[in-house]
Amino acid sequence: MYTKKIYFSGGNVAELQEIFNDVPGVVSVLVGTAAAKNVHSYVNHEPQTLENIPAVEIEFNPKKMDLSMLMDVLFNVLNPYAENNLGVYYASGEDEPQVELHLNFIANRGKEPVVSKACLTINDPNSNPRFARKCYAKVGRLTSFIVAPESEQNLLRKNPEIHTDIDLTKLKTSLRF
Repeated sequence: MYTKKIYFSGGNVAELQEIFNDVPGVVSVLVGTAAAKNVHSYVNHEPQTLENIPAVEIEFNPKKMDLSMLMDVLFNVLNPYAENNLGVYYASGEDEPQVELHLNFIANRGKEPVVSKACLTINDPNSNPRFARKCYAKVGRLTSFIVAPESEQNLLRKNPEIHTDIDLTKLKTSLRF
């Protein structure tokens, strides 16, 4: 079976692992630490290198689950307009255009279109940046991922008494693809 991998950071990685474990088309989810280069956000466009990012590695079957749907799940759980440590890291160059396109859409969602003097509506994402929400989500190319020890994998399944900020039961019933 052909699979692909994508890496997400943000919030509590144990919660992210639990959320993505039950998404259809996801083969496996591992907790670990990542490093990435050419990382930028839509607030700060200066590329940087990040290391020791708590992240999850999501291996998925692209015939059953689309990368943009996985990012939709991430952005429904974590707020890209408030989370400073939220990130999407790709290992394959073929994923870069789709990740960038999706994050560009997220960054420009909610911006007012411009109306010209000729009464034409123009979708100009840079028309009035002071009215726009700022997207803090980071994107970059993964350079390494170190899987956490087995004791840190599936932490919420092993310890159901751990409090989470996300109502996982409610979330799983609403995530029907």
